[in-house]
Amino acid sequence: MAISEKIILGIDPGTNIMGYGIISVKGKEMKLLSMGVITLDKLDNQALKLKTIFEKTLGLIEQYHPDELAIEAPFFGKNVQSMLKLGRAQGVAMAAGLYRSVPITEYSPKKIKQSITGNGNASKEQVAAMLQTLLGYEETPSYLDATDGLAAAVCHHFQGGSPESAPRKAGGRKSSWKAFVDANPERLSQ
Repeated sequence: MAISEKIILGIDPGTNIMGYGIISVKGKEMKLLSMGVITLDKLDNQALKLKTIFEKTLGLIEQYHPDELAIEAPFFGKNVQSMLKLGRAQGVAMAAGLYRSVPITEYSPKKIKQSITGNGNASKEQVAAMLQTLLGYEETPSYLDATDGLAAAVCHHFQGGSPESAPRKAGGRKSSWKAFVDANPERLSQ
């Protein structure tokens, strides 16, 4: 039986900089396909920023044909206006995925950090360093938003993929540690 390949697009939404990362998963092997940022800070119109997020996300989907999309949820901060803008950016990126029938899963920033580093309070730099170790790429991107998008994709893989395919415990809850151990037996110490 041939091992199928799955492509996961991860997105860190933002209204000034949107980070993305795309990985290919074949069996237990993860490979970086692309990561980068979409800069929006030169656009002064909020509606134009949202249109650009939609178009650029759609472009990534059309170029890489991801099987699943993982997106970082906006964190709850004190600035309501920032929260609204981030929520809109996330919604537009999700709409692009829905437009192309790509299943979407949302993860909290804490969940993504926990999944990548084992510490839900890890810094962006710690997440970037662990991703570099896991995927073996040389150059750290100039914007950590790119590694944040990549982290969403890797987290999604570690969590067992789409909600439909994730293993479940009795009572219907996802078993994230079981999914992680099943997917990564080589990462357990002897």
